[in-house]
Amino acid sequence: MKKLLSIISIFLLSLTQAQLSNIADGESITLRIHYGFLTAGNANLTTKKGNFRGEPHLYVRGTGSTTGAVKAFFKVEDLYESYINLKTELPTFYVRNVKEGSYRQHFETNFNHSNNTLLLTDKKTPANGTKTIKSVKGVQDMLSCFYYLRSRTPNELRTGAVINMNVWIDDEMFPFQLKVMGSENLSTKFGKINCLKIIPSVKSGRVFKEKEGVTMWVTNDANHIPVLLKAELAVGSLKASLDSYKNVKYPLKFN
Repeated sequence: MKKLLSIISIFLLSLTQAQLSNIADGESITLRIHYGFLTAGNANLTTKKGNFRGEPHLYVRGTGSTTGAVKAFFKVEDLYESYINLKTELPTFYVRNVKEGSYRQHFETNFNHSNNTLLLTDKKTPANGTKTIKSVKGVQDMLSCFYYLRSRTPNELRTGAVINMNVWIDDEMFPFQLKVMGSENLSTKFGKINCLKIIPSVKSGRVFKEKEGVTMWVTNDANHIPVLLKAELAVGSLKASLDSYKNVKYPLKFN
């Protein structure tokens, strides 16, 4: 079975309480993706709170694109969207619409958490229609899992904590695991800031090989803003570093 690395947390708290209160309406985070000194692209995450299908939701929009010289020979225009129920912290509707070189994929997923099923629609190939797929309790999508992680308590993100979760990606379910290693002070373009260091399990799959790994640093505060992501490749390191932010819930404490 194919595996893919991601940064997520386990579904531990009661589903009757909204825990996404640390995510501000209108938050925007931009990461610069670079290989050494070469800027390869940018990724942006924005949020908006409102009603969706009669329930309060957090709408998250994620975009990724290549820039400059990299874009000239490999163009990427990725769009991800997730509507997260603020009462349950679970996704209701998820979109993955990617254009990466000649590769195209466009899926829409409707989650039915009451009976652990989902409806998958292939928008790229309408002839495939809509499929009903058996899911699991507490499943997240690629965006919702990240915001769920960010909203965890200090005890849940304590040093040594090992966290597991099932995440829906494209048309498959993937199990993930991560470990909180501790805290470190990182230097950024804004100054130094204390961060939590989180390392996912390294498993073979379609994106990373067993000898490669991913590490993520998020601010060690109530925001848990991503500051740095680092992927160790066979030929170097691919990094994504915080480039800009606005409308975060709590002031970031840079020194």
